[in-house]
Amino acid sequence: MIGGLFLHLALLLLFAPLLLGIITKTKALFGGRIGAPLLQSYFDLARLWRKGFVFSRTTTWVFLAGPVVGLVVPLLAALLIPFGALPAPVSFEGDLILFVYLFGLSRFFTALAALDTGSSFEGMGAVREVTFSCLAEPTVLFSLLVLARLSDGLSLNTLLGSHLLTAWQSEAGASLSLILVCLFVVLLVENSRIPFDDPNTHLELTMIHEVMVLDHSGPALAMILYGAALKMMVLSALLVKLALPWQTGWWLGDVGLFLAGQIGVAVLIGVIESSMARLRLPRVPQVLIGTSLLSIFALVLVLR
Repeated sequence: MIGGLFLHLALLLLFAPLLLGIITKTKALFGGRIGAPLLQSYFDLARLWRKGFVFSRTTTWVFLAGPVVGLVVPLLAALLIPFGALPAPVSFEGDLILFVYLFGLSRFFTALAALDTGSSFEGMGAVREVTFSCLAEPTVLFSLLVLARLSDGLSLNTLLGSHLLTAWQSEAGASLSLILVCLFVVLLVENSRIPFDDPNTHLELTMIHEVMVLDHSGPALAMILYGAALKMMVLSALLVKLALPWQTGWWLGDVGLFLAGQIGVAVLIGVIESSMARLRLPRVPQVLIGTSLLSIFALVLVLR
């Protein structure tokens, strides 16, 4: 039990920053460039950790609580998700609700930290972030309800179990395809990726998530960036377990398949960011409402 917990966290902590490097490298290859090294994210985190904290006199403890909660929440959420052949270290009936609202807690503190600066600019980003995330939450909940219906359970360990292989081969395959698309859209929204947001933009009128962390620096910024990488891997784990329910029967092979799936998701994100432009802000709520409707339709299909 303890060994499985440490291995679970080790995979998350060591592998998550690599996903950002894979996305950057994929975008560079599409642009005909060499790009930054795959391990650049690790170098950036190490550099930021060596710097000192800089705080505005107008901020309170809330300003530092945002990065701390943003780092701790993905670690807690990861304990509820199985990684390949590794079952979730923490599992109980109804943990899917906790999984969804853990990220809601992180979002709340991140927005609160942005508002704590007293900057109307960061407040604008916080409002946009919360609005888009509120529209994405129903999609996640309805998607998990589809899996709960197919598995007759309310635990993520059960929802993402071996029964998915049989479900893909049955009439439920159509519903699983729909929620796979919906969850991938949520992954892009929650991680501020194109076409919903651009983590590299510095245009005032288009910044969403990035504007909320402009005043953070040093270790606080490192916690934000590391937490974002952990969050991407946790949400990607949900997609990988859903799309690749096969088991090789060999523990190391199952973990390798899981990590290969994570790399595939990162490459797909890089391809999308290289081939698509960012959506206009009024279009983002329309897309998220559409994914909610798709997930509801997927639920109706399995309730027939």
